[in-house]
Amino acid sequence: MGVRDRVSHRACWRLPWSPRSTPRLSTPLTMDFGSSSSHDNAWNSLCNVVEYSGIFDSEKRQPHSRCMENTRVALRESLRQLLGQPDRTNVWLNGLAGVGKSSIAFSIAEEMKTVNKLAATFFFSQKHAQKASAIIPTIAYQLALVFPRIKSDIVKAIEGDKMLLSSDKSRSDQMRELVIKPLQTLRFRQETPYVIVIDALDESSSAEEAARLVALLTATLAGQDLPNIHLVFTSRPETHIRAAMHSRVYEILLTTRDKDTIQDVRFFLRASLDRTRTNRPTVFGQPPIPWPSEDDFESLAFKAGGLFVYAAMASNFISAARHNPKERLDLLLREKSTVTADIDQLYRQIIATSEDPVAHCRMLASIIHLYKPLPLAELQELFHADKESLAVMLEAFSSIILNPRDGNVEIYHASLREFMKDSLPSEYHVDHAHAHQRLACYCLDYFVRREPMAPRDPWFVLADAWRSCYPFVYWVHHLSTTYSSIKLRDLLAQFTEKTLQHWVPHSDRGVLDILEWRLRETRDTCLSFTWMRSPSDIVLAWRIHQAFRKTAKLHQAFRKTVKRRNIHA
Repeated sequence: MGVRDRVSHRACWRLPWSPRSTPRLSTPLTMDFGSSSSHDNAWNSLCNVVEYSGIFDSEKRQPHSRCMENTRVALRESLRQLLGQPDRTNVWLNGLAGVGKSSIAFSIAEEMKTVNKLAATFFFSQKHAQKASAIIPTIAYQLALVFPRIKSDIVKAIEGDKMLLSSDKSRSDQMRELVIKPLQTLRFRQETPYVIVIDALDESSSAEEAARLVALLTATLAGQDLPNIHLVFTSRPETHIRAAMHSRVYEILLTTRDKDTIQDVRFFLRASLDRTRTNRPTVFGQPPIPWPSEDDFESLAFKAGGLFVYAAMASNFISAARHNPKERLDLLLREKSTVTADIDQLYRQIIATSEDPVAHCRMLASIIHLYKPLPLAELQELFHADKESLAVMLEAFSSIILNPRDGNVEIYHASLREFMKDSLPSEYHVDHAHAHQRLACYCLDYFVRREPMAPRDPWFVLADAWRSCYPFVYWVHHLSTTYSSIKLRDLLAQFTEKTLQHWVPHSDRGVLDILEWRLRETRDTCLSFTWMRSPSDIVLAWRIHQAFRKTAKLHQAFRKTVKRRNIHA
């Protein structure tokens, strides 16, 4: 019998009912419902700030990256033993990009969840617009589901401090009230060691945020009055993360030269190529002929070295639809590498196979610089003028871009973002500002090409649309980080002449609040020295300023009306 089973339950007695003994309570039902309502509101507030893309098996993270069967066997067994110990153990798996850290982290989390030992996860990803302020609430949310006993403690903390979930609240306060204090109630009830997995620390919002999170979790969860919870971190071997790690952390370095890792990559490559051979009877016949040759396989395995991401993208490239796998493999092997695991060379070869590398790299850079990933239908609507080129690019780069039927269009691995930034050949290079310039043009074009709508059309009137539709939410952000260009100026002029004239008088109070702020930001951008180049630019800035003043005036009138109504009420 476990500690939880040995806990004595409070006895309850049912007293005989008597009218004289019944206390007089004022509106007891109202008080109960009010308490329940307050409890529900606090829980809903927590659910609303949870970063679901950080939970390891969230649908937002599809397709999930896990270790292939019969790979990482020794490493996973070692971790299994470490995490089964009754004493607290903090594990740091670190290694270069592409060695399979996230796949290992996912497999660990999946296994721990299967045996009911997973407390919480947070998987950082630059693919998703994750907020640093949501990390602790997301962990608390998962803890409340795993340990139902502490849910009420978490809810009470939120009820007691209305700002506890705010992004302005200190992480230390959030950790103490949402995690540590509730967990302290489980000390004598929870003997089983649990695990919290934090993946890809190096992809968090900033180096400082990653270091703060490591220090906070390792320090606060080490208390003797807490249940045993192991921490597993994964990241690149960054200096700032290493400095924040506690001295007692168990470090596991994943290298591309490790024999077991190289063997696992070879196993993965062999299985992937065999699957391609079996699934393409028009190329390899039925039954399929042997392929590739041992020499070709050894050459490909040498290129991959210990990088799973190279093996995965090379397999995707070789097996791409409407291409001959033999020819694609020959293309990869054509240039002999002098070193193993040359992932940049793989990216260069894939880009070189595109029909229009320059145009497609520009579009790829635009996708990478989106503030949040979009599903294909929304991406096509945003990239309206280049819709056909988008389709061709997605097919050409299908080995490095994920385009699921029911998900978002995203890059396969974070290393592509770094390659586009630092290692892309100069003739294809797109810098940060020019990528945002294209996205600002796409957003303004989206507005301009829409016909003026009815005064009560919900697309313009409802604030919810302004908080969810990508061009409405992010056009100012792209505009404020870009270079000016003739096309951008022309679109902005059309926007002020056509779209703004309709938006301002037909917006409700919720939209005016948002529109006022965005017009202020746009005005300030257009008045900057980087924009002011001709008299027409002054006219443009003046139009935006006039729209801003009119919006602010209408917004102020709304506020006065509401205030008068409240006074009379």
